[in-house]
Amino acid sequence: MTRSISILIMIYVITRASISNAYPIFAQQGYENPREATGRIVCANCHLANKPVDIEVPQAVLPDTVFEAVVRIPYDKQLKQVLANGKKGALNVGAVLILPDGFELAPLDRISPELKEKIGNLSFQSYRPNKRNIIVIGPVPGQKYSEIVFPILSPDPATKKDVHFLKYPIYIGGNRGRGQIYPDGSKSNNTVYNATSAGIVSRIVRKEKGGYEITIVDVSDGHQVVDIIPPGPELLVSEGESIKLDQPLTSNPNVGGFGQGDAEIVLQDPLRVQGLFAEFLLIHTIMYDQKICKPFWLLCLYFFFRFAGCLEFITCILFLVIGNRHTKKENTEQGWEK
Repeated sequence: MTRSISILIMIYVITRASISNAYPIFAQQGYENPREATGRIVCANCHLANKPVDIEVPQAVLPDTVFEAVVRIPYDKQLKQVLANGKKGALNVGAVLILPDGFELAPLDRISPELKEKIGNLSFQSYRPNKRNIIVIGPVPGQKYSEIVFPILSPDPATKKDVHFLKYPIYIGGNRGRGQIYPDGSKSNNTVYNATSAGIVSRIVRKEKGGYEITIVDVSDGHQVVDIIPPGPELLVSEGESIKLDQPLTSNPNVGGFGQGDAEIVLQDPLRVQGLFAEFLLIHTIMYDQKICKPFWLLCLYFFFRFAGCLEFITCILFLVIGNRHTKKENTEQGWEK
């Protein structure tokens, strides 16, 4: 109990916000790492329905650079979910972003005004003080934030010796709506309830604050079992009905769900980019002097697209456009253009 209280206080200090609505705290309290060895993100233990999620990041970034990780959690905005009190309400969304070691949430003073506008009023937090590469957010209103922009700062291998210029994986988990199971294993009211015994439904009592007490009598020995249904799910059985073990007593009110995905990002060495610029200048000079035909340009493009990264390919395209215009102009002036 003391440990749980300490964690709550610690997260409150970090986020400077109320944790009463912070659903990710369930994962933070129960799991040291939100991604299991199997690759499964632990949010799926409570959010049982499978739904899509999408992440978009740059193909490559330079060291010590702020970039956007855009997470999309699609769902039908017309849907309403069952709230804890049994009433219907709008869906919230939440996400956990697992970055490579060294990557972290960008400091406020490094975020541009344009990026701040995209982020809106969202407040992010680290999964743990010692796991700054894992960022969580939510719940936040899904009507407004089904697309979440994370401001990320890339590491600099010059100051972080355990970081290298490589291609790294990024993992994302995103949910919409409430979960079906609480961390202690008990059910929420946002799921289906099944009969815990076979027999005859002898009595159904509607409780004062909502929900039902369903009495099931075993016809073989007269043993009675009372199943408690919380407010929210709709009843599917009636008194006198014969039911089987595990037969649904209620509808499944859940309209949300959880999904996970991944992406890759390259931490690009700026010296490599500078070398490429010099290389293309040299190639352009040779081609201009020798009046080399356009197919050779296309061959160069193919090899750079096939064996280099997106940044190099874009650089090649720029030099192609610039070089082609310059060469065409010179050829026209000298009477070579047909």
